[in-house]
Amino acid sequence: MVAPDVTLTHLNRADGSATYTHNGYSIIGAVNGPIEVQRRDEIPEEATIEVNVRPAFGVGSPKERHLETLLHNTLRSIILVRTIPRTLVQITLQVRSLPEEDASTGINTSLTILPHLLHSALLALLSASIPLSATVTSVLVAIPSATTRVSTPLLSPTANELLRAKPIRSVHVFAFSGDRRLLLNESDGAFSYEEWEEACEMAEGVCCGEEEEGGVKLDDEGMDIDGQEQGENLEKWLRGVVRKKVEYEQRWKAAT
Repeated sequence: MVAPDVTLTHLNRADGSATYTHNGYSIIGAVNGPIEVQRRDEIPEEATIEVNVRPAFGVGSPKERHLETLLHNTLRSIILVRTIPRTLVQITLQVRSLPEEDASTGINTSLTILPHLLHSALLALLSASIPLSATVTSVLVAIPSATTRVSTPLLSPTANELLRAKPIRSVHVFAFSGDRRLLLNESDGAFSYEEWEEACEMAEGVCCGEEEEGGVKLDDEGMDIDGQEQGENLEKWLRGVVRKKVEYEQRWKAAT
């Protein structure tokens, strides 16, 4: 798996923006806020969070509304809404492109795109300097059917990998904060509790890193599994993106 490609703060008319490209998905995230909120939506002691997901083609459907609800609940848990009361934080996510095989994998496409939407939204929030209590990273885990040649769960698979591993028995999306709190858990298909627990542990290893040597990591070339060369996990990758952003914004200091 190739590491995600990110561009930050490139939209002039947004307070924060990010373009996130990974595994054939490309999403533009834009954040405006804190801005004035309409009186009917105003919350006296907290900020109002609004999430809009726009599909690559056509108009929004119940799929986008469902994704908006999942994203809203997850992001609200990390935004410090009480520090900016009576304001609006507006998050817009425009899907630019999808993998050609996405519609042919035979699984819920809402789950395959969810981690990418979540990362795009978080990066846009960081670009806009919205106060956050934690970062969040997310990953998709797919469990193939016993009849396939693939016997182990697939971590952050591409659409082509999902297509080759058909039929997929279940898919799971997990999101973890930087302190290893489980913030999002969405599953689809038939699976046992033991399989869910294994998938959750694998996702935690990808998002937060393993406490000991081994596990699945993310490096410049992709994901390495037990015994192979070790790289960075998603949380460290995210910190690297933020560090580059801060260095870019502080470049004026080096010139004085």
